[in-house]
Amino acid sequence: MILETQGLTKNFGGIKALNGVDLRLRKGELAGLIGPNGSGKTTVFNVITGIYRPDRGTVTMEAKRIAGLAPYRISRLGIARTFQNIRLFRNLSVMDNVRTAYHPSVSYGPVSAVCRTNKYIEGEKAIGESVTELLSLFSLQDRRWELAKNLSYGDQRRLEIARALASEPKILLLDEPAAGMNSSEVEKLMGFIQEIRKRFRLTILLIEHQMRLVMGICERLVVMDFGEVIAEGPPAEIRKDPRVIEAYLGHRPVGETQNEVKD
Repeated sequence: MILETQGLTKNFGGIKALNGVDLRLRKGELAGLIGPNGSGKTTVFNVITGIYRPDRGTVTMEAKRIAGLAPYRISRLGIARTFQNIRLFRNLSVMDNVRTAYHPSVSYGPVSAVCRTNKYIEGEKAIGESVTELLSLFSLQDRRWELAKNLSYGDQRRLEIARALASEPKILLLDEPAAGMNSSEVEKLMGFIQEIRKRFRLTILLIEHQMRLVMGICERLVVMDFGEVIAEGPPAEIRKDPRVIEAYLGHRPVGETQNEVKD
C-alpha cells in the first residue's frame, strides 16, 4: 500500500464529515472515490493533503504517518492534487503557473537569484525546458504566455493538472476533473488520465460524479455516504450494489434486480 487511512474522523461542529474512514491505495492503482454530494469525499482529500487535521485516525504514506503535517511537507513527500473549484494564479501566465510548482526543488538560493549567478541562470534554464515539455504534453505550449484567466475552462483544468505533475508526485489526487465537461471532453479526459498515469508512473485517486468516467477507467471504486465507506470493489460490482443504489437514489429498489448506477 502506498497510501492508507485508518479510522479517519473529522467533525465540523455537530456535523460528522468523516466517521471512521478506512481507505487503502495500492501503488500504481487508478481508483475512484464516489458518493452523493456531501458524503465526505473532498474532506478525505483535504485531510490527506494537510488542509484539515483529523480529529481521530491516521494517514500513512509509504509507512510514514503524515496526518497533521503541513500541506507543503506532504507535497514534498509526493502527494499532489487538483481542486473541485479550479485554483490557478489567474493573473500569471500559463508558464509561470507551472513554474511555481518547481520552487521547492530549485538548487539555488536567494543570493544567487538576486545576483543572477551562473547557478541561477542554469537552474532557470532547466526549469524552463521542463515546463515547456510539460505544456507540450498538455497541448498548451502555444499559449504559454497567456494569462491563466483567459484560458477556456477545459484548458484551465489541464493547466491545473500540469502544475500538479510539475511537483513530480507519486500520488495524484484529482477532485472532479470532468466537472463542466461535455461528453466529447470527458472521452478525451479518460484517455488522458490513463496516459499520464503510465507516462509518470502515478498512483491516482479521483473523485468524480461522471459515472461514465469512473466506470470506464477506474480499476476499483470506493463509495462513501454520510462520511462512511459503504462499499468497495470493481466497477462492475459497485454499479449493482444495493447499498450504492440506495445512496444515490434515496431508496432501496423493491422487487427489481436489474437496477444499477447508470453511466
